[in-house]
Amino acid sequence: MIQKLPEAKGKCAFVNARLLDPATGLDATGGVLTEGEFIVEAKAGLFKDGVPDDATIVDCEGQCLAPGLVDMRIQISGKDFENVGESAVAGGVTTAVCLPNTSPIIDDRAVVEFVARAARQAGLVKVYPYGALTKAMEGRELAEMAMLAKHGAVGFTDGNKAIANARTMSQALSYAATFGFILIQHPEEPTLAEDGVMNEGETATRLGLTGIPKEAELIIIERDLRLAEMTGGRLHIAHVSTAESLDLIRRAKDRGLTVTCDTAPPYFALNETAVGDYRTFSKLSPPLRSEADREAIIGGLKDGTIDAIASDHTPKSEDMKRLPFADAADGGLGMETLLAVTLELVHNGHLTLLEALGLITQQPADLLGLPAGRLKPGVAADFIVFDPDRGWKVTEQVLRSKAKNTPFDGRPVQGRVLKTVIDARMVFDVDA
Repeated sequence: MIQKLPEAKGKCAFVNARLLDPATGLDATGGVLTEGEFIVEAKAGLFKDGVPDDATIVDCEGQCLAPGLVDMRIQISGKDFENVGESAVAGGVTTAVCLPNTSPIIDDRAVVEFVARAARQAGLVKVYPYGALTKAMEGRELAEMAMLAKHGAVGFTDGNKAIANARTMSQALSYAATFGFILIQHPEEPTLAEDGVMNEGETATRLGLTGIPKEAELIIIERDLRLAEMTGGRLHIAHVSTAESLDLIRRAKDRGLTVTCDTAPPYFALNETAVGDYRTFSKLSPPLRSEADREAIIGGLKDGTIDAIASDHTPKSEDMKRLPFADAADGGLGMETLLAVTLELVHNGHLTLLEALGLITQQPADLLGLPAGRLKPGVAADFIVFDPDRGWKVTEQVLRSKAKNTPFDGRPVQGRVLKTVIDARMVFDVDA
């Protein structure tokens, strides 16, 4: 059950939990004590001598308690912050960062402030905005980044549109370097990707669909790495999807460039065959790649080349998805499946539980300088209780989002959020 509750008051003791905090490496039986909106204590063995008399008790029954998920890339369709919040807390996401391709575009102070205010009024997930990198996201004139940052923008991007003009990107990186801003690039050369609808290769040929070559991703990444080296700007590459992209980023990191990257669950859990017989729910941007690329993305997560996992939550209406494949919109839901699909990396032996959780909590929070992703005294009491082994099936009936366009539709998964706590308020309880 999802519920918007008033401001938390008094003390609450979350007892009998397996505490997991990737920031400190904590994995032990213990508990969390909150007072007001904040964590007072979170440690192994807490409450072994009893619970404070004035505290409300929540028994976690031996399940995992971890920081709330930090999702560093979602899209908000229209202005439905309430449904975004419902989808987020059902998936354990307590902090999310939205792309600037809202309506209106986040390229001035008023819209930055509107996003923060609308999220607060919805009373569920905490939403931070990215500012548009260029005015109206047209890729030409730089937006007023310093002003947007002053009023709450945590980074700058043109969302799912690459900055195609090298001079514009160079200017943006130079400007950002002065202030320490992070620029997030969607790596897809638009003229190479134009008219393409899925990964170029045998599957696209068999289906008679126009392919998007992997070089569309590589060209932008290689160019931007050189521009970052030239300017000293801080570059983050979004949803990396190919083996060659990882090789470029790995070498750039070895040279000491200030470059980071993320990927999304479809790129380590699915490959291009998920398109099947023109399955539009699997039409994504970037497109699902080959099996070799999928395996390489897992390798990049294991060796630390990939810094974070983002959901790429992109809700689309039924009318935009139930079209011929070439005409259907790109994108898939992600927040409600973020934990479960990430945990496949644990169940399949690729990562430890703490390593996987770090990629969706502390690491994205640190990348963007967000006050989230930790179980630490004095910070906001934002955390989840989850069962890493509870199985469920991703179906339209269980998804809270009004949109239902997930590439994982029908997939059996393991890992269920049981409770989501934000500012010490229980905003989601699966069994309530």
